[in-house]
Amino acid sequence: MSFLELLALAAALSMDALAVSVTAGITLRKPRLSQLTRMPLTFGLFQAVMPAAGWLLGLSVRHLIEQWDHWIAFALLAFVGINMLREALCGAGEEVKTKDPTTGMTLLFLAIATSIDALAVGLSFSLLHMPIALPALIIGVACTLFSLGGMLLGSRLGRIGCVRCWAGAIGGAALLGIGVRILFDHGVFAQVGG
Repeated sequence: MSFLELLALAAALSMDALAVSVTAGITLRKPRLSQLTRMPLTFGLFQAVMPAAGWLLGLSVRHLIEQWDHWIAFALLAFVGINMLREALCGAGEEVKTKDPTTGMTLLFLAIATSIDALAVGLSFSLLHMPIALPALIIGVACTLFSLGGMLLGSRLGRIGCVRCWAGAIGGAALLGIGVRILFDHGVFAQVGG
């Protein structure tokens, strides 16, 4: 695999983390330096570790993970998204103190949910007998940069009045949308409709 192909793969794997980071930036509006480092570094670390873990797992458990990875990602994103929607809608019309998405279990759930596809990539690298160290590093660095950019963009969007009022609802809906898109990408709705 060429370096450009690795960059394209890293960018593709970073898209979910980018979308979640934009949502976090909108929610936080003015993220502190600690938040701007914690989420991107965590997302980058998970994006780097998951392909390596998938590569180490090899073919022996691939069929088990492939059957459930999209459902796990959907469940984690739906859990966080529904909580964000609930918090936003229960406090509609008032300034609500939203939970910091860059800490605790929320950050862990988001990091896992946005990096499960990278686990599958690691499994495929194992199948193809390709080395994983450089791809994992490139994927992790790219995800860190995309996540940082997403948080900065989201914080700018979060300062817009109408966006600020609905930040929690927008964020929760976005996370649910990402979860549904993951199911769609894995053909779940084609199986139901067909």
